[in-house]
Amino acid sequence: MKESAKSRATFVFIAGIARPLLNLMMGKKWEGIEKLPAGGFIAAPNHCTEIDPLVVGHMLYNQKRAPHFLAKAGLFKVPALGWLLHATKQVPVERSTAGANRSLQVAQEIVAEGGAIIIYPEGTLTRDPDLWPMKGHTGAARLALEGGIPVVPIAHWGAHEVFPRYGKRFHIFPRKSSRVVIGDPVDLSAFAGRPMDKATLAEATEAIMDAITGLLAGLRGEEPPAERWDPARKQQSKHGRFMERGGQHPGNGPDAP
Repeated sequence: MKESAKSRATFVFIAGIARPLLNLMMGKKWEGIEKLPAGGFIAAPNHCTEIDPLVVGHMLYNQKRAPHFLAKAGLFKVPALGWLLHATKQVPVERSTAGANRSLQVAQEIVAEGGAIIIYPEGTLTRDPDLWPMKGHTGAARLALEGGIPVVPIAHWGAHEVFPRYGKRFHIFPRKSSRVVIGDPVDLSAFAGRPMDKATLAEATEAIMDAITGLLAGLRGEEPPAERWDPARKQQSKHGRFMERGGQHPGNGPDAP
């Protein structure tokens, strides 16, 4: 994607601050870099801590792929942060149907120009008590199927030890490492020609989540749960924090089954 001069300059400024800090906070190991497509694509990572975007963005920027995220619309109203998000052409996501459609249109434009758009299919930090990927939303699948865009699954593990989910401070010592693994684009050919209905999008989303979960299982050296965590079935909200004040374990808090 051809970044504007303003966007390039802003990315250089952000990277000049963020990269040294990230390198100081944790070690890093990136696997599967060669699997990133030469053209535009959707990156679909797991989401287990608030600093995930820095981890994934760091990896992509180092491969000369400017990261463009779908971010909560409210963040664009925060002074300074909002300016940075606009300057680097991040994509605001609104909860309304019309707003969500506009967001996907902008994302499609970025990918059409050869850019990388990062979409967290889970939509928010995972509610799974053991940080496995939970049930995904259909936005990434819809964008991929409508535009014929490759979806690249990404899994990372370790950053949550530096900044735990819903944490209030960083845990730098002893030094920890973050590992990122990139998988082959998800094969969505089985959905070609099918109507873009709820069933099709749900199945395609499951295929994407299966790919992410498989990569994460390899990183963790563990077997994932037999059934993916579903906030709706656990009577949990789909967005925002869900732990009680005081840091009660999500599996024992007010949203526990």
